[in-house]
Amino acid sequence: MTESQWAKKGATLSHKNACKEFGLREDEIIEAMRAGKMQFRQNYAHGTPYFRLLRIEVKLLAEELHGSNDLEKQRLKHALKKITTEINSLKRKLAALEKQKNELLEAQNKA
Repeated sequence: MTESQWAKKGATLSHKNACKEFGLREDEIIEAMRAGKMQFRQNYAHGTPYFRLLRIEVKLLAEELHGSNDLEKQRLKHALKKITTEINSLKRKLAALEKQKNELLEAQNKA
């Protein structure tokens, strides 16, 4: 892969997110890194080290280890989880806005 892949938005992810998104175990990723199957860069967040990986290589590893059917199931599961999280977040925001609206209406009626 070229150096530009590392700079592209969305082309990289942390090894922890790779586990969540592609259904891989951390030991599978580390073994592939040691075997030279994957490029990686070590970064730090708040003093904690993590590995940055290329998404395309993680996808290929997941296909190799678990097959394309499992990869598709994991993709759907991850997308559903993201959407559910977003829906729940929007519900909380909506409830807060409804409360604020009601308070403003009460204040308006009193004035």
